[in-house]
Amino acid sequence: MSHDSPHPVHIDGRPATTGDLAPLAFAGHAHFTAMQLRDGRVRGLDLQLERLRSASVELFGRALPEDVVRAHLRTALAAAPTADLSLTAAVSSTAGEFTGADGDLTLLIRTGPPSSGPDGPLALAAVEHERFLPHVKHVGEVAKTHLLRQAAAEGFDDAAFLDREGRFSEATIWNLVFWDGESVVWPEARILTGTTLGIVRRQLDALGIGQRTAPVTPDDLPALAGAAVMNSWTPGTPVHRIGPTGLPAAPRFLEALHRAYAAEPPVAPGRARRAVRSGLSPRTRRSPSAAGPCRSAGRG
Repeated sequence: MSHDSPHPVHIDGRPATTGDLAPLAFAGHAHFTAMQLRDGRVRGLDLQLERLRSASVELFGRALPEDVVRAHLRTALAAAPTADLSLTAAVSSTAGEFTGADGDLTLLIRTGPPSSGPDGPLALAAVEHERFLPHVKHVGEVAKTHLLRQAAAEGFDDAAFLDREGRFSEATIWNLVFWDGESVVWPEARILTGTTLGIVRRQLDALGIGQRTAPVTPDDLPALAGAAVMNSWTPGTPVHRIGPTGLPAAPRFLEALHRAYAAEPPVAPGRARRAVRSGLSPRTRRSPSAAGPCRSAGRG
């Protein structure tokens, strides 16, 4: 639904109405995934679907059948004005917030123009912050935008988070990644494992490029050979400063991240080739026509 944009919003596989969207204006008990499609295809679709499934099971105790999610994705893509686009898919419950009642799961899908993110290099403020349920890509995180705005007011481009142990974890809408001159270094902390991170990690293995996970603190930055951020927009935007510490340009590092991402074959959200995973409640094991209001907003 939009009179201003050629990109429609869909809910449960049909164009959303004002009545559909009004209850969601302040909905905070929901989760989502974000992706970039080119020619109607997306890299890491398996990771996107698993993110929606596992987050739904955690927040609601059940998940929408994969075939339903795929069908609604296909419907949204068919209605989009172009095959190159950004897409967010959000899951919530008709029960709403501040209640222990159960409701049907709904899937809201929104498309928009494609994006490849900023070119960088970026300067990141280092701030203490830990996200609630960091492994879930949930909505309603006022802290991320607030901290980004504070960082911008101080002359930075964005903010990187430090956990209670003083370790870097992630950034506002990004995963952090570092370079020691030979290997990719993933920060050891409780984070949201982005889909782009998952793609790059498995393709680095396939390409034989070294990688490791280790704690990274502000004191470790001077010894590192580079840093970057990644999300659904891009597998690597360079970072040249975190807090007061400068970081060197690392073209070989950035090239490795982008090469790993490019090695992942893009796929279309066709029908699932295997049975729907277990762990779903009986009422979610229904055909798309029988499903209740099935509703589906980045770090990829």
